[in-house]
Amino acid sequence: MTAPFAVVVNPASGEPAGREGRTERLRRRFAEAGLEADIHPTGRGRSPGEAARAAVRSGAATVVAAGGDGTVSGVADALVAAPRPARLGVVPLGTFNYFARGLGLPLDEDRAIAVLAGGHLREVHPGCVNGRVFLNNMSLGLYPSILERREGIYARWGRSRIAAYWSVVLALAGMQRPMRLSLTLDGRTRRLRTPLLFVARSAFQLETYNLEGAEAVRAGGLAVFAASGTRRRDLARAALALARGKPERGDHFALGTARRLVIGTGRSRSLVARDGEREWMQTPLRVAPARSALDVHVPQEDAG
Repeated sequence: MTAPFAVVVNPASGEPAGREGRTERLRRRFAEAGLEADIHPTGRGRSPGEAARAAVRSGAATVVAAGGDGTVSGVADALVAAPRPARLGVVPLGTFNYFARGLGLPLDEDRAIAVLAGGHLREVHPGCVNGRVFLNNMSLGLYPSILERREGIYARWGRSRIAAYWSVVLALAGMQRPMRLSLTLDGRTRRLRTPLLFVARSAFQLETYNLEGAEAVRAGGLAVFAASGTRRRDLARAALALARGKPERGDHFALGTARRLVIGTGRSRSLVARDGEREWMQTPLRVAPARSALDVHVPQEDAG
């Protein structure tokens, strides 16, 4: 018989030798909370999305993403496209956990599992680019390069916020020429030259970095940012201002808001980052809120 909860987890995320592994720890903690759960591991060529699709086929009522924003996004992508709806649960295990924090989910494993037991749901409309889901943001240009650097740093030194910020410095040092893009925002087209385009669907992430656009996101739209500078020193100033929570519109970023966005890059394919995961996509890129909503387990005070 299928358990009502299916937990998608990467068991190979740097567990110290000789200690209880992440998979067994989660299995034990779900049992202690009185919840029946099947574990669907990722890794070894199996993505979070593939594990989530297997969980839906098995009949799970809720698929729990136990991991960071990339894992949650991969599971959400599978659930939005699934023929049979399933709820999304989150046990935050990542570095930043923007999606979980934006919903008021606890970062402690036991408390996050207790939220699942409560059964309170909130409807969430993620963003989509070319039919693929993103929960926090998608981007072109410099940010995918940052992620590539970050993967190497994480592999060598482990996951931490310091390592994440250091990847920004290295990416800036190796920055190539800015992109030439055409942007069509709700039917209005403009052309620009920028090393970084960033599209946000998380009001919480925008407010964390003191960026504008949160109201537009809460109203169901997208916040679109383009880095204003084209030189390394300009971008270094913008990155420092962002880290301090004091970015300046005009000097650092140009902002637009829209319900629909079409991005032309002048190439047949472009490298796109979605919630920290990189993927080559056919262009033009079509970005909009997803047609289908996700039912997400949230704390009681956030339900509704």
